[in-house]
Amino acid sequence: MSALIIFGLLAALMLTGMPISISLGLTVLTYLFTMTNVPIEAVAMKLFTGIEKFEIMAIPFFILAGNFLTHGGVARRMINFATALVGHWRGGLALGGVLACALFAAVSGSSPATVVAIGSILLPAMVRQGYPVKFGVGVIGTSGGLGILIPPSIVMVIYAVSTNASIGQLFIAGIIPGLLLASLLMLVTWLVARKRGYPCLPKASLGTRLRTLRESIWGLLLVVVVIGGIYSGVFTATEAAAMSAVYAFVVAVFVYKDMTLRDVPKTLLASANMSAMILYIITNAVLFSFLLTSEQIPQELTSWITGLGLGSVGFLIMVNLLLLAAGNFMEPSSILLITAPLVFPMAMQLGIDPIHLGVLMTVNMEIGMITPPVGLNLYVASGISRLGLTETTKACAPWILIMMLYLILITYVPAISLWLPNLMFN
Repeated sequence: MSALIIFGLLAALMLTGMPISISLGLTVLTYLFTMTNVPIEAVAMKLFTGIEKFEIMAIPFFILAGNFLTHGGVARRMINFATALVGHWRGGLALGGVLACALFAAVSGSSPATVVAIGSILLPAMVRQGYPVKFGVGVIGTSGGLGILIPPSIVMVIYAVSTNASIGQLFIAGIIPGLLLASLLMLVTWLVARKRGYPCLPKASLGTRLRTLRESIWGLLLVVVVIGGIYSGVFTATEAAAMSAVYAFVVAVFVYKDMTLRDVPKTLLASANMSAMILYIITNAVLFSFLLTSEQIPQELTSWITGLGLGSVGFLIMVNLLLLAAGNFMEPSSILLITAPLVFPMAMQLGIDPIHLGVLMTVNMEIGMITPPVGLNLYVASGISRLGLTETTKACAPWILIMMLYLILITYVPAISLWLPNLMFN
């Protein structure tokens, strides 16, 4: 009964159009002060201790690193490198877009940032070459989702904070699923382009490929800094985030020189605004999790689910359906912060690996980014292309279908997510 009251109150507040962070906080305060005897001091203490986690510091650092590289001309260099590699195939610019999104995902950690950085450059170029606008929007809008799967990923950090999972193992686990999804999206793009006879670029010479690689290598080395540093044990995931921010600053200002020192305060302020928004959501979600735990709701749900006898297969179907439905109305950080503390104990009871669960939830968040009415990537792609939201959604539909099939694969073949981290950390 208490679960129905809590989630009913949260849903009612969200339906008023209130931001998710405030809805979470008000739900907790309303329930605690009207239906329990929890002292207000406990709430205040939980606010401070709840976000007193070293791992949370990784979030603002990864956001800062992504902003430095987003505004530092890295995207343009990665597009040049990607199109030099695959541009001579049918639908070359579109294939280059998918590959560029995968490369940029490895330095940004953000899905909307990937769509903006790659789409604002590549979409006009595709239209000039004769590609339909809808095709370009479908390719870039969907491929931008790679930004939260290929490490470093802010969404994975939030999952790790919510469940005390290893950020380093999650990052390693995202590599193969990310590369597999990029390959599937490229395959679909190539098949569509071949069927419709879309143009291709002249084959780039070896010299051109090496030149574009040399120009983009400083951005790509960020992946080596983060993943290499974590795997080698030189620093933790949070320290890797701090190093990535420093590295991105040096590359943007002193190596590529696309950004001046005068631009740095603006980038710092934008990063601080985004970090504050996410941290405020986390703070209220910690309170919400505290309320659920104090009311024994995760334990009751676990007993109910295990009592149904669904097993891991049925449970994972339920998790996917829940996350896909939530993805239509909420953004990824909020979904994970609310659902992960509920789903995680049940998954552990059924013997599901926490790293596999993290990758599965991240893939669901990717799909949520391109499904209406709240898919952030749809709004970003719509803004770049000037298409309406309905047209943008239709344009992304073939790739969304592929991502749904890919989700089934990730859900029931855990080895895709677990093989690399098991190899490296065991």
